[in-house]
Amino acid sequence: MVTRGDALAIVKEHVKNEGLLRHMLAVEAAMRFYARKLGEDEETWGVVGLLHDFDWEIHPTLVQHPQDGAAILRGRGVPEEVVQAVLSHADHTGVARDTPMRKALAACDEITGLITAVALVRPSRSILDLEAKSVKKKWKDKAFAAGAHREDIEAGAAEFGVELWEHVGNVIEAMKGIAGELGLRGNA
Repeated sequence: MVTRGDALAIVKEHVKNEGLLRHMLAVEAAMRFYARKLGEDEETWGVVGLLHDFDWEIHPTLVQHPQDGAAILRGRGVPEEVVQAVLSHADHTGVARDTPMRKALAACDEITGLITAVALVRPSRSILDLEAKSVKKKWKDKAFAAGAHREDIEAGAAEFGVELWEHVGNVIEAMKGIAGELGLRGNA
């Protein structure tokens, strides 16, 4: 198994954008939350969340991402279970989301960006006092965080079998645990 340290080294080698790094850390936190909740392997789920977008800066198109990154991961000895889960988060790869881990990754990916955006426009600029109802208020404003595709968020939660607003609350709780790393401690 590749450790979190190994995965973080791969990420830091390929990712220079702080926002992208924070996104992957947020997805990792959400994946770990769900692994604990479901009694799954927290390390494997966390590594999947951490690595899922590691190649975006070098392969910034759907023609390349994440499929070209898969070869890099295999070359680093990343287990095929992890590689396949990373591939599954992109619809265009054709890799089925047929395991709870793969479904969780798809469910956690898009929502972390919307949650981050909502936290940053709050007076506190913090996730520590954020609740799902604040995200729900911003949900209807399609111009707000327009890059967070609400249809994909809804579909991901449904496919994972978690009610949307419960899912939002779960991901917020997961992200609160690493608020400092995410730059979301705000004015605290």
